[in-house]
Amino acid sequence: MNATWQLHGLGQSLWLDNITRSLLDDGTLARYITEDAITGLTSNPSIFDAAIGSGTAYDTAITAKTQAGLNGEALFIELALDDLRRAADLLRPVFDATDQVDGWVSMEISPLLAADAGASLAAARQIHTLGRRKNLFVKIPGTQEGLIAIEDAIFAGIPINVTLLFSCAHYLAAAEAYLRGVERRIEAGLDPCVASVASLFISRWDVAANPRLPAALQHKLGIAVAGQTYRAYCALFTSPRWLKLAAAGARPQRLLWASTGTKDPQASDTLYVTALAAPGTIDTLPEKTLHAFADHGTLDGVMPIDGGNADAVLAEIALAGVDVNALAARLQHDGAEAFVKSWQQLLQRIADKSASLDATPPAAPAP
Repeated sequence: MNATWQLHGLGQSLWLDNITRSLLDDGTLARYITEDAITGLTSNPSIFDAAIGSGTAYDTAITAKTQAGLNGEALFIELALDDLRRAADLLRPVFDATDQVDGWVSMEISPLLAADAGASLAAARQIHTLGRRKNLFVKIPGTQEGLIAIEDAIFAGIPINVTLLFSCAHYLAAAEAYLRGVERRIEAGLDPCVASVASLFISRWDVAANPRLPAALQHKLGIAVAGQTYRAYCALFTSPRWLKLAAAGARPQRLLWASTGTKDPQASDTLYVTALAAPGTIDTLPEKTLHAFADHGTLDGVMPIDGGNADAVLAEIALAGVDVNALAARLQHDGAEAFVKSWQQLLQRIADKSASLDATPPAAPAP
């Protein structure tokens, strides 16, 4: 049995961390769903920047939408939603079969809005409305201002994927925003069932910390943070506060592992997938990591709900000189800045393509 199906059997959902028009056109995404247990999909500005810049698949659409008067951010949103609607439709049978637990796709609001709660909520409303799919998450970063928008979006009934979480504290803040949004809906007499996931980034911890750690502690920080966070997640959704909300019809905000591709060529290419096997969670896999795990991945039990040795590992790393709290803040800041850069590159790439296509003379008719 393909190892991805073994993870699926453990109760973990596998989502693809990629989308391109060619994945849709050539049937690759459909094959991942049927053969590799893929039950969802995520996107971000970097993914779309690479997709649009890697060939001509979007040229016809760019030309048509430009001629229709679209440009800049509005043009990108339409291009992205064209892809995500198709992916959402492919995943709709999963969405229905799992009673809306799986089968989701995600689109991120502009990273330029990370410090503006009101504008973030407005952007989330726009994407939710334009998306026209029940199984579309809107991604909002879990920054201080983003948390305000997340609570308000949940209250407004918009399914939210909270992105750019790095620490257990970041996760708990995102969960609190979700819970408050649900509680407000109940107080207002609204349906409390609004879907959400909280995305914790893993491998970037080790990229940042490995150069400062002895060999025995390398590639362990991200997994330790995940273990600590999984313990908090399990505790939160068995708490009296949550059980009261569940009795009213709410569903838990699921914990999602993001950034699970191995960055160090000296480490196993399935390191994080094996370590993060945990029932009730989601693991988002880059295509390279999906292929690797399907080919030669192995399982080594599941993550302990008590965190296992996470606290001990984090204590050793602190003694080695890494301030984990300070690093979490830096990673979130740097992640937000990286998405801003990708967003600006993406819009410039679309503008350049649009201008280039507009300047290309039509082909001469055949004689």
